[in-house]
Amino acid sequence: MSARTRELFGLLPVSLLVTAGFAAVLLTETRDISDATLTYGAVFLGLCVFAHLFIRARLPDADPYLFPLAALLAAVGLVEIYRIDPELARDQAQWFVFGLALFCATIVLLRDHHSLERYRYTIAAASIGLLMLPRLLGAPVNEAFLTIDLGPIRFQPAEFAKLGIIVFLASYLRETGDVLVRPPLTALPAARQALFYGVPAAVTLLLLLVMDLSVGASLLLIVFVASLVAVVRERPSLKHFGPLLLVWGLAMLMLIFIRDLGSSLMFFGAFLALLYVATARLSLVGAGATMFLAGAAFFMNHVQHVQERVDIWKDPFAPKVVDHEGYQLAQSLFAQADGGLFGQGFGQALLDLPGGANILPAPHTDLIYAVITDEMGLFGAAGLIAVYLLFAWRGFKTAELANDGFSKLLAAGLTAVLALQVFVIVGGVTKVIPLTGVTLPFVSYGGSSILANLVLLALLLMVSDHARSERARRGGLV
Repeated sequence: MSARTRELFGLLPVSLLVTAGFAAVLLTETRDISDATLTYGAVFLGLCVFAHLFIRARLPDADPYLFPLAALLAAVGLVEIYRIDPELARDQAQWFVFGLALFCATIVLLRDHHSLERYRYTIAAASIGLLMLPRLLGAPVNEAFLTIDLGPIRFQPAEFAKLGIIVFLASYLRETGDVLVRPPLTALPAARQALFYGVPAAVTLLLLLVMDLSVGASLLLIVFVASLVAVVRERPSLKHFGPLLLVWGLAMLMLIFIRDLGSSLMFFGAFLALLYVATARLSLVGAGATMFLAGAAFFMNHVQHVQERVDIWKDPFAPKVVDHEGYQLAQSLFAQADGGLFGQGFGQALLDLPGGANILPAPHTDLIYAVITDEMGLFGAAGLIAVYLLFAWRGFKTAELANDGFSKLLAAGLTAVLALQVFVIVGGVTKVIPLTGVTLPFVSYGGSSILANLVLLALLLMVSDHARSERARRGGLV
């Protein structure tokens, strides 16, 4: 069976899921299933088949599982948003159609993803400019500048900026990855090795004794010093690190400036992932991760809204926060507990009180995972996470198959940033990390999210088609 045939068969259960999901919601609300449920499923299948035929014509060797997995996630999102608010579902369906058009346009106009390398600095500058726009043109929502309003159009620039930053990092690291760190030519004499490792160890021990740090801070200091010593031992090229750190630092500064901490975590995680893929040095990841955690601790103690987020995360049921800031997270945890193993069923979760008050704030965006867990149970939520894991696996498989550095880094970076986005929102809703306002890719309501993620999917499929067509000439593929 060819790859495209497998892709087509993968879309059939997705259309059945849409039909069954809408039928379950309508049955709960009206006790009468109309022909509209079949219409919804048929329209969704028609859109997906159109995209499949387009992929078959333009990218015949692309990965056969990425698009069905993305369609499955979009289907779950449409059904759940329709259950929450039919008007929002209609808007989301329109954005999905626009997203498919942008998906096709990206493939047609870009043609070869390698052409992005020529414009890496322009793309980086445009991405940083996008990150600045909410602070200049937008209004704060929950003390964060996330969106801008241009008449009837409202969007989140960070969703598109993440693609540009990944393109820049992939292009720059492809060119300089081999010279960022250089293994030592000869082993150091025993005396110099003792001095090289002994002095940092002694300084670290002295700091631990003098500063009286907590256990967590002590571990961070030890990991940072060990990673830094390993990096220095590899003779890093500061000249080549300069532009990389400058662009990354500007992106981080803008994220702090607009107070979008969730996107900051995504960008930093993707940066470390690409740095590891390009250099295969865990020491760089260790040094970068400890620097990020130290910076997070600093902002937690000196920036009020960050400190409030951490206090809510520590104890969302505390009397001082549960009536105000902690209400959202507390209700999210209650909703997930209410779902049990098998869930309440579509349309059965209690989201609003009879008077119109919200029991679960922002159920269509920030807390849609809590609604899914409430109505589909732990098994359904775990199944959704499994779909994301399969998507990430196929994305990293694409990076593994790629036969040039830019394609490998681009696929790895795009997959990493999407996987980290899932972790940030699911981890926040389940109280693993502080809650931030990012969207669940392909599932949450939002035009910016669906458009940006379909462009991400288009880039992944382009890389996959190029890689698999080359590998097909030399052997079989899965």
